[in-house]
Amino acid sequence: MGGKRGDGSSLWFASDPSKRWGEIFFLCYTPFWLTLSLGVIVPYKLYESFTELEYLLVGLVSALPSFFIPMLFVGKADRNLPWKDRYWVKASVWIILFSYVGNYFWTHYFFTILGASYTFPSWRMNNVPHTTFLLTHVCFLFYHVTSNMTLRRLRHSIVDLPKKIQWVFEAAWVLALSYFIAYLETLAISNFPYYEFVDRASMYQVGSLFYAIYFIVSFPMFLRIDEKPGDSWDLPRVAIDALGAAMLVTIILDLWRIFLGPIVALPDAKQQCMQPGLPWFPGHSLES
Repeated sequence: MGGKRGDGSSLWFASDPSKRWGEIFFLCYTPFWLTLSLGVIVPYKLYESFTELEYLLVGLVSALPSFFIPMLFVGKADRNLPWKDRYWVKASVWIILFSYVGNYFWTHYFFTILGASYTFPSWRMNNVPHTTFLLTHVCFLFYHVTSNMTLRRLRHSIVDLPKKIQWVFEAAWVLALSYFIAYLETLAISNFPYYEFVDRASMYQVGSLFYAIYFIVSFPMFLRIDEKPGDSWDLPRVAIDALGAAMLVTIILDLWRIFLGPIVALPDAKQQCMQPGLPWFPGHSLES
């Protein structure tokens, strides 16, 4: 039950050296962008003077170093590996694809089901601010590395239990962690007034469960990258896995839209949710 394996290595981090270095790097990088956003910009209300350009720069300054730093300062575990075989590259590609789908498509479920809206000035793609694409990348890297560590530690703790009981423990942890992270993110940005909800209390309680669907699917799938000794993933496999996870999340979100509908009263929301197709198809009015 300690924090070390028999060989002295950590039970929290991966046994693969490249993966272990990548996870540690993403964790160490997190305080930079988190302090910039929630420790400086939001408390001092610097966003009040931001235009489209400043919002975009915040996203770029937060996200780009997560690529450039490991390129320039190559970890010892990665020095003899081609760049495409380094874990941080694989993890970044997985999160880029998954978070891109999340922003481009799933944000519209937040508009039509959760009553959310972005009201800050921004350049947009499919009515979603470019800044959110960039900030989601670093957020999701942190969330998924945290999930990797806790799931790995849990697996070591319950390794002697029957397989079915292990599955129950792991599923319960994924559900709990997914909801906690979704709730915590919603709470963390509550002081930023330009990401609004029709009913914030409903968003905290029920909307967080809707958001948690992302992670219920992605956490166990992301962990699988280079997790088994001798099973090194290539980038095509990483891409296929990320897009497969994104498709599963899309299906579940749309089932919620059709069968449960919006969590708050919205103009024409019921009609939008009952329409066939997806919320961003012709016939569905876009929320802003």
